[in-house]
Amino acid sequence: MDVHPTSSVLRGLARIQRFEHELCVTLNRSSRNWIIARFFAAVSRLGDGVVWYSLMALTALTQGEYGLHASILMATTGLTGLTIYKLLKSNLVRERPYIGHPNIHVGSQPLDRYSFPSGHTLHAVLFTTIAIAWFPVLAAVLIPLTVLIALSRVILGLHYPTDVVVGALIGWSLAEIALLAMPPG
Repeated sequence: MDVHPTSSVLRGLARIQRFEHELCVTLNRSSRNWIIARFFAAVSRLGDGVVWYSLMALTALTQGEYGLHASILMATTGLTGLTIYKLLKSNLVRERPYIGHPNIHVGSQPLDRYSFPSGHTLHAVLFTTIAIAWFPVLAAVLIPLTVLIALSRVILGLHYPTDVVVGALIGWSLAEIALLAMPPG
């Protein structure tokens, strides 16, 4: 039996796409302010990996065997996330918002051409979920940072909101699987 999208499904998808574009434009408009643009560009740059590599190194160096185990879990899960992210991005090839929409301004140089899913968000959620499971005291810093990294990707015109949501879901799912396999303690 062939499944063909109905006109109501297509209308629903078109509504979602319009809403997503409008949300993108609205959030991106704030990046026209140079203070906001620089702030979110700096936040986005932190999401390139600097914070996560530093976190893994610090926990491994300062928290003994416990910290080493947490760092190994973050590193192996992070590599899994990177593999999934690259496979999806190279096969789904969704153009970044600023490429397809002239009313969306790019606020930071992208690492590559395609947007789906958001690797920054995937890794921010993944590392934050694992880190706070092992070191709950880090939640006060890592959760706001993760939210800012995810938000930065849309504000800078680099991702659609669904890119960020799917990246977050993948990162959270991978972290939860990793924590089942190797719980803190």
